[in-house]
Amino acid sequence: MVNLVAVSGIGEQLPLEIGSCKLVELQVPEITSIALGKGQQKAVSADLKKSYGLAFPAANRVTQKNGVRCTWTGPGQAFLVGTSAKILKGAALTDQSDGWVVMRLQGMDAEAVLARLIPLDLRALVFKNNHTARTLLNHVSVSISRNDEFTFELMVFRSMATTAISEISQAMKSIASRRR
Repeated sequence: MVNLVAVSGIGEQLPLEIGSCKLVELQVPEITSIALGKGQQKAVSADLKKSYGLAFPAANRVTQKNGVRCTWTGPGQAFLVGTSAKILKGAALTDQSDGWVVMRLQGMDAEAVLARLIPLDLRALVFKNNHTARTLLNHVSVSISRNDEFTFELMVFRSMATTAISEISQAMKSIASRRR
């Protein structure tokens, strides 16, 4: 019998440390897409609170508790990250675990690195902790969330992870060269 083993979507490309920043892959056990049925946000939010202790997130926000998070991904949509999804009445659930790579960029210059790649104002005064957005990292679709003052979480399609890492690496080198 064949023994299947889960492997990273990015191989040996990470971790990467350049200047004050570090880019690492996060090993996320499960990612489930939640698509709300029409008029079902309150019911689904109540189910999420009962099962996981967190609510369905408002637009551009993340809710989290005990290592599980629910990240807004679009109108009526969110990703439940870090746990197996239980049935949520009023929502369609789809396993997305194999389709995404989750990375963390942290360091004093993380904002400056991302400012070269993402067309959003990511300054801490504007893009605060637990804020999230679906946007572009150059030409790569990304879901970006702020975890704290110097830490961002990036989710990219597995098929675009190598490109995203290359883009981030170049920006990290550029910012680090300014610090010398």
